[in-house]
Amino acid sequence: MTHPSRSGGQILVDALQVHGVDTAFGVPGESYLDVLDALHDSDIRFVINRQEGGAAFMAEAYGKLTGKPGICFVTRGPGATNASIGVHTAFQDSTPMILFIGQVGGDFMDREAFQEVDYRRMYGQMAKWVAQIDRAERVPEYIARAFQIATSGRPGPVVLALPEDMLVTQAQVADTRAYQPVQAAPAAAQIAQLRTMLAGAKKPLVLLGGGTWNVQACADLVSFAEANALPVACAFRFQDLLDNDHPHYVGDVGIGINPTLAARVKEADVLIAIGPRLGEMTTSGYSLLESPVPRQRLVHIHPDPEELGSVYQAELMIASGAAQACAMLAAMEPVDASAWRHTVAEAKAEMGAWQQQPPIFKDGQAPLDLWQVVQDLQTALPRDTIITNGAGNYATWAHRFWRYGAMRTQLAPTSGAMGYAVPSAVGAKIVAPERTVVAFAGDGEYMMTGQELATAVQYGAGVILIVFNNGMFGTIRMHQERTYPGRVSGTQLHNPDFAALAQAYGGQGEVVEATAEFAPALARAVEFTTTCKLPFVIELRYDGNLITPGATLETMRKNAEAAKAK
Repeated sequence: MTHPSRSGGQILVDALQVHGVDTAFGVPGESYLDVLDALHDSDIRFVINRQEGGAAFMAEAYGKLTGKPGICFVTRGPGATNASIGVHTAFQDSTPMILFIGQVGGDFMDREAFQEVDYRRMYGQMAKWVAQIDRAERVPEYIARAFQIATSGRPGPVVLALPEDMLVTQAQVADTRAYQPVQAAPAAAQIAQLRTMLAGAKKPLVLLGGGTWNVQACADLVSFAEANALPVACAFRFQDLLDNDHPHYVGDVGIGINPTLAARVKEADVLIAIGPRLGEMTTSGYSLLESPVPRQRLVHIHPDPEELGSVYQAELMIASGAAQACAMLAAMEPVDASAWRHTVAEAKAEMGAWQQQPPIFKDGQAPLDLWQVVQDLQTALPRDTIITNGAGNYATWAHRFWRYGAMRTQLAPTSGAMGYAVPSAVGAKIVAPERTVVAFAGDGEYMMTGQELATAVQYGAGVILIVFNNGMFGTIRMHQERTYPGRVSGTQLHNPDFAALAQAYGGQGEVVEATAEFAPALARAVEFTTTCKLPFVIELRYDGNLITPGATLETMRKNAEAAKAK
């Protein structure tokens, strides 16, 4: 049915409602005023952010958390460039997302008008599709296609530019149907081949990762693993695809991997990778699997056929979504697992040993034990707590020692983007206010997008923010000491009082400098965020020499100096 005449902006907002959008994130701009006006009378909640990078990160976190495209609106030029960090994150993380950018009017285009950018060229390599809607009557068509592309195959971001004159143009056009994500599924012959490979194995291992997962897919994976006595690991920052307390979960395959698990990946005779791209982080710099032909008999299941065989020539390549593949694997007749059944408990025990208190804290010399901080968090918080983090060595304390619950309890960028922790936590709490949300953020990380604390206060998002303050860009300092020992340059930080800053925003904050202080501070944070529905910052001030759970900067420096002296 054709609607009465509507503006392009109204047609767009109506289309978003057809596709089930309930929340959008953004920073307002004069380039899309007609959209803002249409949002006023819609059922869509528009979350106002303080910087477009934060808005894009929140939209990306929404996509991870819900499986539906995260929606973000920004203005042209500077707004679009700020938002690009979230688009790049969504692309590398296979997260469904749609970014709408206000654009100069058609009568000004191609003159380098005020804040004009060609977004097809700008976003060409970091989005699944980039387009510009020049005619109001085609808005429903473009929006439907955007949702279809963002969610089908390997999920990812779509970018649509909205010329200002198009948004105010009147048109009579019908709405479309709601989008329907499309995923391929394995052929029966492929599942039969996988079963034959598994039946002949002695050291099989399953590796999970990537997009297209849902609760049912995770449940089917558990059935498959239990029926065939398979050890299961999760790829870098996809640790919540299997409850970490499950007997078959044996650890994460990523930065700082447990050496015994790395050995198991290398020694596996059949490796079943369901969903991950098998990129640099997951493969430890392409060292766990040899390229292009791995020593392991590799089964690679991925939703994008173009990803299969692009780096690794697997023996069996299956183009399929995780849900479709796991449903068929759960229904597969189990094989005789007697040859490897014992490896599940062995690998689980190795993971338990890897998660014990690091030696750097056992002598009691460090006033603040970061391992104990994680234990206190684990004890005090619900099992479905959402943990967010951005980039930095501080994130190792979450990755290695936190035991993630079932999907979706981890929000973190595989792209390694700094600034993700705070916006993703705030966005998650806005979307799921009933759940506890905790952000792990380094001092450098926090200062990149910490202004979104104002968004948390405005929308009553009671997040708990743990700021790891060691006065430096720790990861870069670590590499610096390894390469140029003793020559500190460009990595020192002079920080504000993060607890006082939280209070200035309207939240609450405390400083913790000793281990015994943390648990009481956490209890107060839980009470405050629950009762007041406002953010609480716990600033951890600790010795920056404690750079990772397994090494100090001093040790790295001495080793590097000794190596240079040879």
